[in-house]
Amino acid sequence: MTFRNLTILGICCILGIVTCVGVTTLLSAQDEKEPSETAAKADKKKPGKDPGKDKEAEVAEKEPEEAPGNPFPKRFPAPGLDGGKDWLNTSGEISLKELRGKVVLLDFWTYCCINCMHVLPDLAFLEKKYPNELVVIGVHSAKFDNEKDTDNIKGAILRYEIKHPVVNDASMTIWRKFQVHSWPTLVLIDPEGNYCGFVAGEGNREVLETVIDRLITYHKAKKTLDSSPVHFNLESQKAGKSAQTPLRFPGKILADEAGKRLFISDSNHNRIVVADLEGKVLDVIGSGNIGNKEGTYAEARFDHPQGMDLQGNLLYVADTENHTIRAVDLEKKQVKTIAGTGKQDRMRSQGGKPLQTDISSPWDLKKIENSLYIAMAGPHQIWVLDDESIRPYAGSGREDILNGLLPESALAQPSGITTDGKNLYVVDSEGSAVRKISLEAGGEVTTLVGTSDLPQGRCLFEFGDTDGKGDKARLQHPLGIAYRDGKLYVADTYNHKIKIVDIEKQTAKTYLGTGKSGAKNDPIEFSEPAGLAFAGEKLYIADTNNHLIRVVDLKSNKVSTLELKGLATPKLSDTDTLVGEPEPREVKAQSVSSGEHLQFDVSLQIPKGFHINPLLDPKFRLTAEGEQTLVAKDQLNQGEEFKADQGKVAFKVPLASKTGTGKFKLTVSYQICKDGKGAVCVPKMISWIIPVTVKEAAEQKSIELSIE
Repeated sequence: MTFRNLTILGICCILGIVTCVGVTTLLSAQDEKEPSETAAKADKKKPGKDPGKDKEAEVAEKEPEEAPGNPFPKRFPAPGLDGGKDWLNTSGEISLKELRGKVVLLDFWTYCCINCMHVLPDLAFLEKKYPNELVVIGVHSAKFDNEKDTDNIKGAILRYEIKHPVVNDASMTIWRKFQVHSWPTLVLIDPEGNYCGFVAGEGNREVLETVIDRLITYHKAKKTLDSSPVHFNLESQKAGKSAQTPLRFPGKILADEAGKRLFISDSNHNRIVVADLEGKVLDVIGSGNIGNKEGTYAEARFDHPQGMDLQGNLLYVADTENHTIRAVDLEKKQVKTIAGTGKQDRMRSQGGKPLQTDISSPWDLKKIENSLYIAMAGPHQIWVLDDESIRPYAGSGREDILNGLLPESALAQPSGITTDGKNLYVVDSEGSAVRKISLEAGGEVTTLVGTSDLPQGRCLFEFGDTDGKGDKARLQHPLGIAYRDGKLYVADTYNHKIKIVDIEKQTAKTYLGTGKSGAKNDPIEFSEPAGLAFAGEKLYIADTNNHLIRVVDLKSNKVSTLELKGLATPKLSDTDTLVGEPEPREVKAQSVSSGEHLQFDVSLQIPKGFHINPLLDPKFRLTAEGEQTLVAKDQLNQGEEFKADQGKVAFKVPLASKTGTGKFKLTVSYQICKDGKGAVCVPKMISWIIPVTVKEAAEQKSIELSIE
């Protein structure tokens, strides 16, 4: 979703003008706006402006004598965040009042939107750069009906690994308060709770970084900035071990009938799983760590890969969030990049040499002879890759459902591609349509089912769950498609169904699924399925939100779940470090009696009115300072969780020898939340340096530590 009018209100300071207020309009190619007349109505008033509060807004605290100039001198109180249905990635509703002292960035998004996904790395960058000064809050204002469901949003938060609070703005109440018109839109609020401005669209990291820097500098000088750390209870923490599934949000699946193999994009584990048709795991391609790295299967790194295609011993992979195309040599077991630079194309490129051309969110692939056709979701186009170049093949780049000649037509986030050898067939997820694309020079793009050629982008909002012919049929954000015997099998993702599209008759009919999200085999349920593949008389389905592969017997139409034998969650590099670790405290030498374990008893500091976060157990890490033989190396430098009882904790570390000496550093981290809802929590951490002697005659049984 990109935009015709990208408006920045009051963010003139990015141009070095710190006293101006107004509207700067940047022009782009297109936009997808929320269609509701009420929500999209242009209002002459500023968001949240109450004439009765004008006087209050004008009364500002006296500026410090040597403070830098206020980047937003004519700011006014921001509207509240009340009106949402549910809050996620936190344990309760959050108000702007609670966040006074923080720079707040509101991200208005909807999880179907590819451009909203492109904003997430920018938000993660800003959150990492300003961990104690900035709080990001996602305001999920849904486009599709399926996206209004809190559980579905929770799944999207886990899938996209979002680490900030999100409010389900199902009725678009907050959207209207802030007069938002399009996805994504980012709204900036200063540490005093004042509205500063907004920027719409993707690619605004540098703008936001510049503005946030100036806000922090100004409010630090004014002493209105709170730099103490805060924490929110994330859905990933609440899920705990239940999130450790062998597959994690598998996006696509490819069946090699001749080779009796399945290739599964284990998207959130950043790897490709290779199994036989009965589910026995044969190989795993990729280490599981996020990255963009070539090499052996164990060395290679992907970033949320999606579609694949197979030609001989070469497996082609759409490495979606690396914005690259990878080729896997299945014989040599090597991975290499064959297109893309690893940098996202934001300029709607006209193509060029494969390894010198930026691309954007490739989602699916289909190799035909010497050409690899790519469903390029980011620029809403089909691209083609050969030995000499990579370039657009169909679609002008405008996000819409428009029929016509290849370069003049419009697509809307193509996310699945297949072929009958004469034409390409594509699911346009944002337009909820199935398209037919000619492979002949001078060919055309037409629409088989779903609407097309409606004025003012209305096709993007014509969705539903209706079997029928041509433009009478309705789908809801389909992501997967596969061809078989004159018919197209479509993963109608947000309807939780598999549908069959008859190419000649141009009809769509429900084949499997009740329309309700679930994982039952009888009645048959799916949860946002996204990938399909045939092998013999079986249809394999990547049942994405269920983290499963489902198998359909085409003769009986019965559904079973494929057991992947020998597949475990990947063992990732130890990136779970205790960041922000304070200077350790020196503890006098401890002499403890020998035994099986070295025991620690710790008293944590719990201020009045607070409690330990019940959703996140405290964690300790023990490391050795120099050489020692008391504790085995495999017991060191591990982030081990433990239980806390009213601030009193005890934990043990196995001893490798019954006597000896050693010097250790112990780090304990935990979180405290305010009594009540406790939506905002504060992380705490302390370290000690402890010389230890273990001997048989010592009277001391454990090492006692306290936080004063």
